[in-house]
Amino acid sequence: MREIKLTDPRAMRAYAHPLRLRLIGLLRTDGPMTATQAAARLDDNVPNCSFHLRQLAKYGLVERAPAADGRERPWQATAQQTSWTDDSDDPAVRAATDQLNNAVLGGYLQRAQEYLAVRGDEPVEWRRAAGFNDYLVHVTAAELTELTERIEALLAPYSDPARRPSGSRPIQLISMAVPRD
Repeated sequence: MREIKLTDPRAMRAYAHPLRLRLIGLLRTDGPMTATQAAARLDDNVPNCSFHLRQLAKYGLVERAPAADGRERPWQATAQQTSWTDDSDDPAVRAATDQLNNAVLGGYLQRAQEYLAVRGDEPVEWRRAAGFNDYLVHVTAAELTELTERIEALLAPYSDPARRPSGSRPIQLISMAVPRD
């Protein structure tokens, strides 16, 4: 699947809804599903999921998937990744980007808290392997760009679930490059 790059502030604000972010994530990881299936998986109601899927479709982030029969109305993500620019001079784009980044960060925090709630139930090898780290590095903007590209290249071989060995699990690695004073 391709990547979608959001440039329209309206599309960014539409995407910056917690349920919409979760719906896209669900469709990307578990494939096409109906609003009813998505609502059950996300512990939400069908009309709400249906509404938010239609909103995502307005901006090309989801589309109708082929149905097994005429009654089903499944949705699918149109891309495996969504990106947006953080360096616009347009105040409306910057405001929408900030709103979207804040929503994404909130989702990351929620997933980390959900993991901590069940961490004790994980096998010991997974408890040892998972966790939290932070590193303070001193780099120029060009070096940070290079470092980000090298990290992405390092992670690429682990991204395709079809090429992973038995016993592998989806793990979300979160990278934040946030300048400090």
